[in-house]
Amino acid sequence: MSRTPQRVRRRSIPEDEELNASNQRDFRDSTRPLLSLPLPRQQPVSRTISSDQIFAGEREIGIEHRGSLYRLKITRQGKLILNK
Repeated sequence: MSRTPQRVRRRSIPEDEELNASNQRDFRDSTRPLLSLPLPRQQPVSRTISSDQIFAGEREIGIEHRGSLYRLKITRQGKLILNK
């Protein structure tokens, strides 16, 4: 059993909406951002510590910061998660 392809309906543009060369739109580019801004520069890291040094064989550690206790843990996938 073969199917006949369905026709795609195309919207006709009324004459008053027609676009001239000075304001043409290319709808293929509608997913592109309107303005491309440069990314902000990150400050260089002043000191790097290996996670092996911090965890020392553990999977979770506590970090006290400004009177609050945070938990830093290594997930099964090897990623780091910080919880308050």
